[in-house]
Amino acid sequence: MSKINEAYVIDQYVNKNRSANDIAKEVGTYPKKISRIVAKNGHQLRNRSETQKLALEQGTASHPTAGKKRTEQEKKNISLGISDRWSKLSKKQKEAISQSAKERWESKSELEKQELKSAAARGIRLAGVEGSKAEKFLRRRLLEENYDVLLHKKDLIPGDYEIDIFLPALKIVIEIDGRHHFEPVWGEERLKKVIEYDAKKNGLLISKGYSVIRIKYLCNKMTRAVGEKMWAKIKPMIDNISTHKSKQNRLVEIEVSLEN
Repeated sequence: MSKINEAYVIDQYVNKNRSANDIAKEVGTYPKKISRIVAKNGHQLRNRSETQKLALEQGTASHPTAGKKRTEQEKKNISLGISDRWSKLSKKQKEAISQSAKERWESKSELEKQELKSAAARGIRLAGVEGSKAEKFLRRRLLEENYDVLLHKKDLIPGDYEIDIFLPALKIVIEIDGRHHFEPVWGEERLKKVIEYDAKKNGLLISKGYSVIRIKYLCNKMTRAVGEKMWAKIKPMIDNISTHKSKQNRLVEIEVSLEN
């Protein structure tokens, strides 16, 4: 085997954006050898994601899901699988993934950061109008079950109260409580006021003949897996309340997290 021109390899990999595999085929060696040459000369190797993205851009590979449409069950299984793998990671592994995400963010240009921030701001504004992802997920599932569903219903009870999800035909209220409803996210005094507000809201709703399902939402991110777990808990509660109109069923509290 003739000696490999390392300067040529580095130029092709770094400046011409060719893959280690492509260069290896040309110079008659193996990809690992090309990677070692690049790294030995102080250059950063592309990670798997960057390599795949480059291959797609250059047309040397096709997207594995291009032209394919997954079924709802397939999407559900993928999401549940990702959720399950994440829940089994050690604290150290999760921290490493988090650190990697931070490094990717820092590597972005100011323009890219600003575009992402703007998109996030638009998402927050949209959520305020259309409801949170959890609310919208539940609304969609309830509509699929032919329930009449209202989001952010006001004037149901006296006072400045807004209902997250309301099923008028069944007189059922569903409230999705984030961490600030049960943890001092904004301080102990604010938490006390939130708890008092929620308790008063429950009392007023029950006194008017409504049934209340409160969801203690412990997840940091709404995923399809979380949604399916939430639905699996809520659907039996709705069925039970709708078929047993007794006072003991007027307030139901459930907890949703990746672990349950």
